[in-house]
Amino acid sequence: MSRLTRRFLYILLAIAATLSIGTVGFTVVDGYPPFDAFYMTLTTMTTVGYGEIHPLSHAGRVFNSFLIFFGVTTIFIAIGAMTQTIIEREFGEAIGKRRNKRMIDNLKDHYIICGYGRVGRGAASELQHAGVPFVVVDISPDRVELAMLAGMLAVVADSTRDETLRQVGIDRARGLVAALATDADNLFVLLSAKGLNPAIYVAARAAEEGAEAKMRRAGADAVFAPYSITGHRLAQSLLRPHVVQFLDFTTKDIGMDIAIEQVRVSERSEMVSRSIREMQIGRDVGVIVMAIRKADGRMMFNPTADTTVAGGDHLIVMGRQENLATLEALLAEPRRTPK
Repeated sequence: MSRLTRRFLYILLAIAATLSIGTVGFTVVDGYPPFDAFYMTLTTMTTVGYGEIHPLSHAGRVFNSFLIFFGVTTIFIAIGAMTQTIIEREFGEAIGKRRNKRMIDNLKDHYIICGYGRVGRGAASELQHAGVPFVVVDISPDRVELAMLAGMLAVVADSTRDETLRQVGIDRARGLVAALATDADNLFVLLSAKGLNPAIYVAARAAEEGAEAKMRRAGADAVFAPYSITGHRLAQSLLRPHVVQFLDFTTKDIGMDIAIEQVRVSERSEMVSRSIREMQIGRDVGVIVMAIRKADGRMMFNPTADTTVAGGDHLIVMGRQENLATLEALLAEPRRTPK
């Protein structure tokens, strides 16, 4: 049930309840016939002031005094609520667009999700769970409404237009997800995004088998084929079910505070040139180092305790959220103390 429907329902219930109480009250207190009691209640609530249909006793006038107060208040509230509804319907869309534009203009180092279909919804949900700033762009008003109901910043626009990407801050964005319905549209968005911001990280969705290579040649940093990945995971769940269970455990929100994260080693960190054994990551921090991506792009899986880290390396680690935050602070650039 929409908010507008609920509002009108509450108004009708309040008016009906007041009419019912007034009708029953005049019937019981002064013996009015039911229709006369209803008519007397209606004229009292609407402040028409035709006078008393039948003479009221002292008890009837006391009851009528309370009815005047509550009945007129109910009518005024109903009129105010309906007026507010009309204003919201007339100006709410324009106000909402201005609010969205103001929020988008304040975004920096954010992510852009182009398309809010099944793939886009999954990406948006993950970014929302991570607590990072992002904006959803979709040409369908219904999908944008779904995103906004989920608490996301979203706009109705054509993602393939350069003007749209500029409006959502492509020049200030950190990354973009191209999750539109067709590979042609995703390739178009990819080219436009890289043209407007060459440094942006673009992850694209590919449906056709040959589209992945084309998107990588066009500059995509990551390309995912949902159907191919799904088929691979289905087969893996049959052949290696425990491996799949472990991957789900570390990559999905299953209610436990454990995750796999990448942590960058700052060039000025005190941990530079130290080995994993010297840093005592497992003992003191409580995380597991699964791999190291070196600054030159090489990936070292299951590094030994004697492996040293350098500035610009990324540690692929697993642990609890608070422990991961501790490690990130440990590997970051030390804060300067004021003189």
